Amino acid sequence: MSTSNTNKEKLFDLVKRPVITEKSVGATSSSKYTFEVSQDATKTEIAQAIELAFPGRKVKKVNTVYMPSHSKRMGMKFGRTDSSKKAIVTIEGDPIEELIGA
Repeated sequence: MSTSNTNKEKLFDLVKRPVITEKSVGATSSSKYTFEVSQDATKTEIAQAIELAFPGRKVKKVNTVYMPSHSKRMGMKFGRTDSSKKAIVTIEGDPIEELIGA
């Protein structure tokens, strides 16, 4: 198996899903898109993964935010949410129509 295929598979696994909230959808007008990413992903790996997933787009900047777990209660039971990491990616060029929902 070639190394480039392994690296591409790893890059595809880094980005879990886009984060669709009112604030993140409003930021798409300024070419900023929010994605939930793997906790061990670096900014350069995130940029490579986004450029690979959306060809023809160039990543200008990547900001990452660690989202710690929170305690939750459901009736008498207590638990915790999962901690996660999200990346706010600034794109140069055409907007990503798949995420805007044009």
